[in-house]
Amino acid sequence: MKIELNEQEYILKPKRKRNGIKVIALLLLLCIGTACLTVDSEMPTGDNIAVLDIIGTICENDGYTYDQQYLLSSIDSMIEDEHNKALVLHIDSPGGNVYEIDELYLKIMEYKTMTGRPIYAAVENYAASGGYYVACAADAIYANRNAITGSIGVIMGEFLDLSQLLDNIGVGVSYVATGPNKAMGNSYEPLTAEQRAIYQEICDESFAQFIEVIAEGRGMDEAVVRVLADGRVYTAKQAVQNGMIDGIESFQTTLERMTYDLGYDTIEVAHYSYIAPETFMDYMMAGDPIGYFAKNSDPDKQRSIQVDKQPQLLMYYGNW
Repeated sequence: MKIELNEQEYILKPKRKRNGIKVIALLLLLCIGTACLTVDSEMPTGDNIAVLDIIGTICENDGYTYDQQYLLSSIDSMIEDEHNKALVLHIDSPGGNVYEIDELYLKIMEYKTMTGRPIYAAVENYAASGGYYVACAADAIYANRNAITGSIGVIMGEFLDLSQLLDNIGVGVSYVATGPNKAMGNSYEPLTAEQRAIYQEICDESFAQFIEVIAEGRGMDEAVVRVLADGRVYTAKQAVQNGMIDGIESFQTTLERMTYDLGYDTIEVAHYSYIAPETFMDYMMAGDPIGYFAKNSDPDKQRSIQVDKQPQLLMYYGNW
């Protein structure tokens, strides 16, 4: 049976708070005689499979390929779309912040519960750590033969201890706190055994949640998942052997599989993909002109903002 996919891209702009900058932007447009407005694409009018791109580090916004509010709003639109028949999670992510990972997972589960429609995950390069956590919301997971998955675990930090260096150069640091653990994790003194235990308990609780999500999503015993969850990564072939994914195939093949499983010969594909603003006018219309200068003055600005919020609780694979 030949399956035809008519793919279109639907750009949903993240909802943002209204503020005075939009008024200034409109006045500026009138002054220079330019009308450059972005109009959201119309929703599909026929039966469709929704494809949701989950690309890059999962956080609030990385300034490039990922925006949490865009994804959440997109899923809400799919729920409301009576012509939507299924969802394919197109994943290429090493994971990220625990909060946003779980928030996205729960939103996908909301789609599943409210609609009863099938969900497949299609993994490209990575569905590691938090990327795999999100994939476990799907009814089935398929991956490219060169994909990397696994890295099941939680990491917290990093904790930089400069105390010995400061002592060597004769620099002292003083602060006032209300308890022995109020300033824990600062760079001017090492962690105490009690403080390390406090952080370890936080990691362990998040890790237990990770195990539960995998066990439920994959229909596996928690004891089996814990054996796999030592932090290592797995190839696609190893993941199939361990029951972590259902098969090895291309993204296009997964789309065709979903079409066939739905009973269609041909169906529209609504592709929801976040596109970060690039021009100053894009940022003006989004109500975030400062974001333009932050991004263009320092390519790592968005990343550094995340790193500075210490300590972080991460489900992440790679340099962090």
